[in-house]
Amino acid sequence: MNKNIKLAVAGAVLAVSATAANAGIIIPAGEWTVDIGGNVNTYATWTRLSGETNTFGKSVLWGGNKSGDVLNSAGLLGNDAGTSNARTQSNMTTGLLPNYLSVSGTTRQNDLDVSFTISINPGSSTLQAGKQSTFQENRQAFLTFGDKSWGSVKLGKDIGIFASDAILNDMTLLGVGGGAGTVAANTTTLGRIGTGFVYADWKSQIAYTTPNFNGLQATVGLTQAWNSQQYTDEDLVSNGRAGAGFAYEGKASYSFAANDMTGKVWVSGLAQRFDGVADATNHEDRVAYAGDIGANVNVAGFGLTGYYFSGKGIGQTLQFMGAFDNNGKMRDSNGGYVQATYVLPTKTKLGVSWGQSTIESTGSADSLTKDVDDSMWAVGLYHPLTKHLNLVAEYTDVESEHQGGTAKGRTGSLGAILFF
Repeated sequence: MNKNIKLAVAGAVLAVSATAANAGIIIPAGEWTVDIGGNVNTYATWTRLSGETNTFGKSVLWGGNKSGDVLNSAGLLGNDAGTSNARTQSNMTTGLLPNYLSVSGTTRQNDLDVSFTISINPGSSTLQAGKQSTFQENRQAFLTFGDKSWGSVKLGKDIGIFASDAILNDMTLLGVGGGAGTVAANTTTLGRIGTGFVYADWKSQIAYTTPNFNGLQATVGLTQAWNSQQYTDEDLVSNGRAGAGFAYEGKASYSFAANDMTGKVWVSGLAQRFDGVADATNHEDRVAYAGDIGANVNVAGFGLTGYYFSGKGIGQTLQFMGAFDNNGKMRDSNGGYVQATYVLPTKTKLGVSWGQSTIESTGSADSLTKDVDDSMWAVGLYHPLTKHLNLVAEYTDVESEHQGGTAKGRTGSLGAILFF
């Protein structure tokens, strides 16, 4: 199983007691070893949406692919369907992980370990008769080369560096989390994205990872600069480019094991410069930045995870979305989550977590006159029916407090995920 599928599975194993395979389908092919791996998952979900949603409603509740969704002046996803409304959505959908088919190859040439990975990631949802969903992702297309003596270099598209450990340790990785009622036709739901951490996403990058020094390891990289929705280079607004060179990302982690205890501590960060602003009266540059810290400890069937992030101009749910006010001033963001799990005698893992993400108004000149706070409680049961197949039941309670009022979304889900 390729490296990032392993990472996803490793994060998922923190949430469930099932043991995923150490490798997928291995095929010797001359000088190469080909590895085919991935997962398939589907969930039935029931979501009750209620509250004030017409102004600054957040994507954690209302999604981004409905005809009523708008990108308002604050850069936050909203919905113009009316206020004080309530509705129930029942959907069949993929969970936080998309369906995954990944092909990787490894070889040793000229004293170098060389590899490639390419993946396709279709969703499971169809919402209209006679029309299949058009949503599909291609999250990975990268090569690596290196040696255990000096590390490895990655070139291509893969999971972002900043905040990647936050999502890989989220227990809803094998489930649904938030967003099931409004992004069902998308490739995935939201899990805890936007209610505890900013999405690491999948980025074009050149990154270097050090050797593992007795559990201590670090990664630094250049990643593609992204558009903030409002704040872009004045000469490049028309083509949607940030126009400020690359983003800079890095992380460091320490993994440990002692007797029955295992764990990991990590920090990561991101910085990106934006040139100019869409408003022609303001041409000041901005440097958006963010940092985080997290830890996970497991002992005697118990697991505990804590995470916190803070940044300026980073956004709250997706990177740089809603990060600037209309005058190009950066909004502050912060949040985090806590999570506890326990393996029952039946090998079923019970998990409970709470998290919150906040994006702050810049003041009286900001069209966002009130801070936006999105939070979520999640309770899940994750049962290993076989070595590779997990049954999942979850309940989540999402609440978004914004200047339009308070919106709520409560979701129950039942389904299964299979790793191979």
